[in-house]
Amino acid sequence: MPAGTGAVSMHGNRFRRNFLTALLLAPATAWLVVFLVLPFIAIAVFSVGERAPEGGYQAAFTLAQYANLPARATAFWNTMVLAPVGALACLLVAYPVAYYLALQAPQRWRLILLALVVIPFWTSLLMRTYAWMYILGGRGIPALLTFAGIEDVRLINTPGAVLLGIVYGYLPLMILPIYVSLERLDRRLLEASADLGATPLSTFVGVTLKLSLPGVMTGFSLVMILLLGEYLIPTLLGGGKVFFIGNALVDLFLQSRNWPFGSAIAITLVLVSVVVLIVANRISNRVAGARRVDLI
Repeated sequence: MPAGTGAVSMHGNRFRRNFLTALLLAPATAWLVVFLVLPFIAIAVFSVGERAPEGGYQAAFTLAQYANLPARATAFWNTMVLAPVGALACLLVAYPVAYYLALQAPQRWRLILLALVVIPFWTSLLMRTYAWMYILGGRGIPALLTFAGIEDVRLINTPGAVLLGIVYGYLPLMILPIYVSLERLDRRLLEASADLGATPLSTFVGVTLKLSLPGVMTGFSLVMILLLGEYLIPTLLGGGKVFFIGNALVDLFLQSRNWPFGSAIAITLVLVSVVVLIVANRISNRVAGARRVDLI
């Protein structure tokens, strides 16, 4: 066979593989372009425009909307404080649960316990949040405290109620990646640490916690990013007194119809989310020396 024939055949095979790969990726690429890239471009264009006299968008090129971001400083402050605090609270509750499921729970019960963690997702978050409204409202826990002689206790419409709703609503999303990270942990490393004389605390900090850090950062960043755009929980459990950026966006787009200002806030929120992802990824790689944990 001539030497050139083999080169042509290799080139043809490579072309067919690349064409097949492009063909397989085409539906996902089209989906991302239509539902992610194009809307983001539209929001970016709106953010440098002006509000039309009757509301909506009017073509222009100005950065006045970004200069006006301090007008929503309260929403930004509440989000930048309560979102990381809520994610940290989820982490503090989720890690012991994930640790027990991955390393302590009997094998025959593990799948059932994991199902119990996921089951709340089968019910609408709206219904579950309404349930907490009743529990924290005047006819719930405060009524029981009043019966016990403790009066004037207010739980609903407070930052504490919002944090409780956040932990309850997003806890499974924190448990699952940590569980995956711990479940893949090589048990022989724990045995080796104990054989070398390390205390249980030293083994946990030096081996278990360090090797599970990619899962921790994955869960933390996932919950954190979702909380940056949270709307429902602050609305129902905050009673309009604990505003997040998501609440400000709903007001600007649907009530005030100030689309350019709302778009500027949305672009800022996207940038904050990107920063959170970058920081989480760098911390995970630097401390654990591993990649982020995949849920699949």
